[in-house]
Amino acid sequence: MNVTIREATTADAGLIADISRQTFYDTFSAQNREEDMDKFMKEQFAKEALMEEVGAIGNTFLMAYVEEEIVGYVRLREGPISGDEASVASLEIARLYAVSAMIGKGIGKALMEAALNVAVQKNKCVVWLGVWEKNSRAIAFYQQWGFEKFDEHDFILGNDVQRDWLMKKNLSLK
Repeated sequence: MNVTIREATTADAGLIADISRQTFYDTFSAQNREEDMDKFMKEQFAKEALMEEVGAIGNTFLMAYVEEEIVGYVRLREGPISGDEASVASLEIARLYAVSAMIGKGIGKALMEAALNVAVQKNKCVVWLGVWEKNSRAIAFYQQWGFEKFDEHDFILGNDVQRDWLMKKNLSLK
């Protein structure tokens, strides 16, 4: 399967918002209460707020396509890593999602390669992310890429306080 990655522009904001909402809902709705998902989608994942992220300072969105169809995306966010390493030049993978029909078909791999390339181009030493502790498939994917757990934090989905693992990959060894 030929996956094409391109950087999103502000003209893509609506498309990014739509795929963000679709992939998040598809990924987590079965494991969470409907009222928590609805509250999160309305209050914290509203389309307008997601659209504002595209083109905002410190954000980079990469879009994955198969032929002319968008099949996934990654949101990269510049800023300090949490904890003791706040002074380390780092890049956060704030979101990395593929549409459900494309999971396991190389979309995540293509997006991860592109994200790590961006981090290297920006002279970052560490790439980090947060992942729900119950998302074992994603945790295994990140571990395959050399990410290791270094901390945890709360993630609020609606009214449900969940735990996210914080994972990082050191790039300085490259």
